[in-house]
Amino acid sequence: MKFLSTMGVPAAYRTPDRIGPYTFDGTTALERVIVMEELAAADAGVLVASPGPLLAGVLVQVLGDERQQAWFYERMAAQQLWTCFALTEPGRGSDAASMLTSFTPAPDGGVTVEGEKRYIGNAARAQLAVVFGRTAPGPFGIGAVMLDTTAPGFTAHRIPTIGLRGLMLSAIRLDGVAIPPEQVLGRHLSPSRRGMWGFIRTFNLLRPAVAAIALGIARAAWRYVNDNRRDLTASERHDLDRLRCRLDGTRRLVTLAASAVDERPEDGHLASAAKLSGARLAIDATTLACSYFGPGARLEHPLLDKLARDARATEFLEGTSHMQLLNLAHATVAGRLDPRCGSEPTSPARAPA
Repeated sequence: MKFLSTMGVPAAYRTPDRIGPYTFDGTTALERVIVMEELAAADAGVLVASPGPLLAGVLVQVLGDERQQAWFYERMAAQQLWTCFALTEPGRGSDAASMLTSFTPAPDGGVTVEGEKRYIGNAARAQLAVVFGRTAPGPFGIGAVMLDTTAPGFTAHRIPTIGLRGLMLSAIRLDGVAIPPEQVLGRHLSPSRRGMWGFIRTFNLLRPAVAAIALGIARAAWRYVNDNRRDLTASERHDLDRLRCRLDGTRRLVTLAASAVDERPEDGHLASAAKLSGARLAIDATTLACSYFGPGARLEHPLLDKLARDARATEFLEGTSHMQLLNLAHATVAGRLDPRCGSEPTSPARAPA
């Protein structure tokens, strides 16, 4: 838990007495996908329920100045804190063009926040949050702030779910939350690099990690069948072998996507391809695994039932499949598809078991 709560904290804020002697800090996409696949193969619910910087931390890295990063990361290094990334709104999803949450400028240079957010992971227990809103119409009018969730006017409650319950999806109400100027992210950046630019880069950097979570769930389903069905027909063995090939292929894509966004965070088409493939694989793998145990599989095998429920949640994390397909279509039209597609990833593929 100590490692998870500080994964993503940059080296400058890590000291052996507070963090521990870990060989890497999880601040790159490639590091994150390796760790998250392994943890999700054990229990994706525990992974997403853990404290840590996660999406909020990546955004602070992208948009925060030195003082803002220190304010955020020094607290993360000192305590096990939950964070949340509040972008999605009820009835509008993550469509920034339709965002209604408002940032009203204050005389001291800060803002006052009014609005609602929905489907925000861990918000009901978070101590720190980053929140998106707009100061004016258009893409340059979007911005982000950091806040302590004890601030007057911030309230959050949990939304019941049947999959990935550890994520604690929540609804947020922001009723006149006063944000001081030092917590307005991107003040040192041009208007074109404050809001939409920031969350697009953040999503690009995190989508391979979500794909890795889906891959871990699929791998757990593959392993469950191997551990609990000893006598397989030739057809069943063939299907299971095909699933293993898909696991290996998806892992190569996820690794390649992580390396690509580490190199160029603004190019997210491979990250979208990895997220799309991972989510489909998780659903297909858990559905196939259930078929090996008969009509009552999900009643008689609770772990398999949990894997099937968790797999379907990956469709919605970091954008649905339709959003990923749109990203890939835009990249195709623009001629930005990476020529390295189909080449070997920079790190070796690992066996599913």
